[in-house]
Amino acid sequence: MVNWSTLDTVFLDMDGTLLDLHFDNHFWLEHLPLRYAQKNNLQPQVAKQQLMALIMAQRGSLNWYCTDYWSNQLSMDINGLKAEVGERVSYRPHVRAFLCSLRERGLYTVIATNCHPDPLAMKLERTGLDTLVDDIVSSHQLGKPKEDPAFWQALHRVTPYDRSRTLMVDDSFPVLESAAKAGIAQLLAVLAPDSQQPANRAHPQITGIHDFDEVLPQLQKQRPLPSAG
Repeated sequence: MVNWSTLDTVFLDMDGTLLDLHFDNHFWLEHLPLRYAQKNNLQPQVAKQQLMALIMAQRGSLNWYCTDYWSNQLSMDINGLKAEVGERVSYRPHVRAFLCSLRERGLYTVIATNCHPDPLAMKLERTGLDTLVDDIVSSHQLGKPKEDPAFWQALHRVTPYDRSRTLMVDDSFPVLESAAKAGIAQLLAVLAPDSQQPANRAHPQITGIHDFDEVLPQLQKQRPLPSAG
């Protein structure tokens, strides 16, 4: 599935790849509509329909992911509302073992996420995910979402990488297609980002997995780098 021996760098999406997308889906599809209905004295289904229309209008843009934008648009504290259901933040299966194996084999690991810095900080505090990777870059730092080809140019400026020796792992096909256009050599799709939902269909041109145990045996066969000293 992946030619680990040719890699130096692994870019990793966070939500739906390392962390269970159930948290985000529950928040945007259930919790926020409920709070929005309560705030605006609406029937829950009406509130959900109104919210979905607003959200879908921003799909693919940085606003789609921006909690500041939605707090302003809705006159609601999105970060505070996310904290109300923060106990749902959790790892996807086999993620810790996967990240530890990447580190043991000397691969440089960077979380490249569209998550806004505020919910990102909350998720890191709850999971300690930042201790398992070398760096984290939010698209909000770069001013472009990962779907935009300009994101990869900006990412190269802050985290230089050799495209021919880089893997991108994500649950979003538009993001993976964008990475491919930017010249990222290897791509891996996570097909089951939400533990409470059926898996997505496979992509005809991108290798997909349901969980990381499908690639762990091959990765662990790679010779670890000798320890320093």
